[in-house]
Amino acid sequence: MHYIHNMNPIVIELWGPLAVRWYGISYLLSFIAAILLLRYWSKKGEFEVPVHEVSNFVVMLALFGVFIGGRLGYILLYGLGSFLQDPLLYGFKVWEGGMSSHGGLVGVILFMLWYAKKHKHSTWNLADNMACTASLGFAFGRLANFVNGELWGRVSNVKWAVIFPLERGLNYGDYDLPTIENMVAAGELLPRHPSQLYQAFAEGFLVFGIMLLLRHTKWGKQPGALSASYLALYALARIGMEFFREPDDIVYFGWLTKGQLYSSLMIAGALIVAWKKGLISREGTHRAQKS
Repeated sequence: MHYIHNMNPIVIELWGPLAVRWYGISYLLSFIAAILLLRYWSKKGEFEVPVHEVSNFVVMLALFGVFIGGRLGYILLYGLGSFLQDPLLYGFKVWEGGMSSHGGLVGVILFMLWYAKKHKHSTWNLADNMACTASLGFAFGRLANFVNGELWGRVSNVKWAVIFPLERGLNYGDYDLPTIENMVAAGELLPRHPSQLYQAFAEGFLVFGIMLLLRHTKWGKQPGALSASYLALYALARIGMEFFREPDDIVYFGWLTKGQLYSSLMIAGALIVAWKKGLISREGTHRAQKS
């Protein structure tokens, strides 16, 4: 009745745990897309990093911001216990997954602050342009999550629900179709929302489209406007999609997931940026307070 997930996450096996994986290819595609867009905006004079430096900028941002920030964020926010048990091994076992979007965001922000200061660029110019490319990374990343069969959704009987064998620790190649069908019949595997695809659309492609539209508006051309917009749009999309995604072990107040909690902080950050940059009418706020 439902699609049984049976996708090989490995494209080419190399040696031991080393392999070319769809997850890595998704990162590569997102970086290529970012380089092409930023080079285009640099040629138009909208991005301060010179065209010939864009590739180096994206590579450094990917290493120090996305990878290190994303991995440290995952360890601190989701896997601290495992890290404390085996810090060296767990810290480098990236082939088993474990990247935090919120940690990656913090890493990217810190890198841009350093890069802007070192090269005397406007921090907001870097941030606003990167904000228009970031959602593509999330889109490709969530598609890779689906290929891996990880980060599945909540139990559902919708027609497009998916059976994820990895829910019971069964990796690709460890099972056959009759085995999975028997487990489904016994209630050991349940159909679930393919929330990875929902997130790829909402947090990725939809936010990307809206950001491109805002980029061409008068409001979106103000320093900090696109950064604030991205923080708010991604956070709202993530909060909504968390209702379809299987929550982590810890849920606050019986319904609030970690992803929703961290995303709510992003909305607060968006409001702070908008306030500091004068994107929110302070006079209107004062009048509302007096009334």
